[in-house]
Amino acid sequence: MARSVYVTGIARGDGRQAVELGVMELLTRQVDRVGVFRPLVHAEAPGERGADHVVELLRARYRLDLPAGDLYGLTYEEAAALQAAQGQDELVSVLVERFRALERSCQAVLVLGTDFADTNIPDELAFNARLANEFGAWVLPVVGGHDQDAAAVVAEVRNAYRAYGDLGCSTLAMIANRVVPGAKQQVLRALSAKLPVPAYVLPEELALAAPTVAQVVEATGAEVLLGDAAGLARDVRGFVFGGAMLPTFLTALTEGALVVTPGDRADLVIGSLAAHAAGSPPIAGLLLTLGQHPGPNVMALAARLAPGTPVAVVPEGSWPTAATLTHLEGKLGPASPRKAEIALGLFELHVDTAELTSRIELSRSERVTPMMFEHALLERARAQRRHIVLPEGTEERVLRSAEVLLRRNICDLTLLGEPEAVRRRAAALGITLPQPDPGTDRAQLRIVDPATSPLRQRFAELYAELRAHKGMTVELALDVVTDVSYFGTLMVQEGIADGMVSGAVHSTAATIRPAFEVIRTAPGAAIVSSVFFMCLADRVLVYGDCAVNPDPDARQLADIAIQSAETAAQFGVEPRIAMLSYSTGTSGSGADVEKVRRATELVREQRPDLLVDGPIQYDAAVDANVAATKLPGSAVAGRATVLIFPDLNTGNNTYKAVQRSAGAVAVGPVLQGLRKPVNDLSRGALVEDIVHTVAITAIQARTATDRTAAVHAGTEQ
Repeated sequence: MARSVYVTGIARGDGRQAVELGVMELLTRQVDRVGVFRPLVHAEAPGERGADHVVELLRARYRLDLPAGDLYGLTYEEAAALQAAQGQDELVSVLVERFRALERSCQAVLVLGTDFADTNIPDELAFNARLANEFGAWVLPVVGGHDQDAAAVVAEVRNAYRAYGDLGCSTLAMIANRVVPGAKQQVLRALSAKLPVPAYVLPEELALAAPTVAQVVEATGAEVLLGDAAGLARDVRGFVFGGAMLPTFLTALTEGALVVTPGDRADLVIGSLAAHAAGSPPIAGLLLTLGQHPGPNVMALAARLAPGTPVAVVPEGSWPTAATLTHLEGKLGPASPRKAEIALGLFELHVDTAELTSRIELSRSERVTPMMFEHALLERARAQRRHIVLPEGTEERVLRSAEVLLRRNICDLTLLGEPEAVRRRAAALGITLPQPDPGTDRAQLRIVDPATSPLRQRFAELYAELRAHKGMTVELALDVVTDVSYFGTLMVQEGIADGMVSGAVHSTAATIRPAFEVIRTAPGAAIVSSVFFMCLADRVLVYGDCAVNPDPDARQLADIAIQSAETAAQFGVEPRIAMLSYSTGTSGSGADVEKVRRATELVREQRPDLLVDGPIQYDAAVDANVAATKLPGSAVAGRATVLIFPDLNTGNNTYKAVQRSAGAVAVGPVLQGLRKPVNDLSRGALVEDIVHTVAITAIQARTATDRTAAVHAGTEQ
């Protein structure tokens, strides 16, 4: 039977969506078939079962392929009518039946309790407790601490624990959420001393409470005149109502504020956008009242001043508009992926996820899905936090990735670029980059300008020494090291950063050449090569080399195979190496086949501990039925995990064909053979690609550190 967790509360405003998202993350790390069930849902219209924004977020983010209708029980209206006609026992019976239907197709189910918002359900706490018991689910109560002192929060949590316990529930843990940050430690100490189950305290996170511009537009029924999707996703951190003259008005602007002003105040419209363009300060957008549309000349200038910044218009005046905005709070949903990352970062920073996972008692799936592999990367990177440098500090995708990496506490980062330009670009994109705060356990960010850094002279002297045989001087090197790729590589070489990821806008050559010149190949590696992790529906395969070496000879091919096997093992894939060719075994001949045959022999000579076979065709390598016919008795055929292609043409085309045709997730390229990790991105890399590549680099950095320590220990002995 599936293990289920029932997340519930005691009142509105507890912000439990962040906890629901965090628990879903834990479940999907362990098993590949996780369901979500909302017993009662609000109807969008009478007689309709509306889509719930949290359920839809979880469906999209965790790629749930379950029918949408299976994730809901009844609408609140249906439930109230059923209970009035046939009693609560019948209502519970119907909900249990629908839950069991979903549970049968899942290994775990996350249940989202009622929301205490105009539900017509008497004694909702008792109702949630009964459902949790009938479902056989752990209960995870969330108590809101918004605007309460520490003593009140502690009392509320203890009362909730007793209430659910008295109703027969098995309590997984207790969570106090939205607690005043300064009261967190006091609340945590008191709860830890007074409760027999784990207690976690999540402080108030203003970025979660802030609505987005898109939510403001929805709530006010505004018409969007200007603005792109990224602009509409910006957080609204305050409101500035414009009525004063421009000089006075400009002094009232604050970062992330939404300017609310009559649409005929062209001076305030242009003044606000000009201030935003200058970064003093960047605003969320403008909401124009009284239904007044600025003239075409004003709108044309607005579009040029701050492209992407939202400008919307509402028919009401400032007073009714303010009344609508006063109680508007942020919410998690499919349209707010940034808030989901913020919520996960908050959950992972303040909840002992290992402890919570162990209490749920899930057995990890043997099958490894793409999502489970991605989760494992982030988990390992977070567990031993490294410092990664990202040279492309003003690139949008890099900035969005940096926000995710820092929020999720995955690694410390250095962004290269002029600090004011980096922060201005981030603010224009609605991205919040934290200020350095070494006193916390949060991932830290530094922004470094190579041209003005105190490290410039030191790096120039080092580079001149390394390249003296090529005629390099310190004077010339002072210019070379202002290049962000060289500066970042030298940071890694000198141990100031543990690894580097670049290539979102730079070419592969620009990323890798400095590494060849400065970091160089690792001991025992003949060449630098690459692999892709190909995440198929039920397994992860390693493809090499698909990005670096056009036509390796037999010795180089053997080196690629050995390096790829080591990389596979490093990331939890048991290496079984297939040396690919257009023929299997002794069935073919020719120079290309002989190269692969010789490379296979070299692998066996150099690493007799590795399982390797070749030449072998792709189908015989991965399909057990084909293998039984073409290469019976092979320990690799039919179950290969590391597939080595004879040349770059074959490897690059194959990985792209599998990625596009089979729907595989391709993670990489991951460079191997360097003494310290530097990884290249595709210039079409998505934000999630950059996040995963940084996590891989952080894990590689840990392995490189361990390897160096082992060498030093052996030398000392």
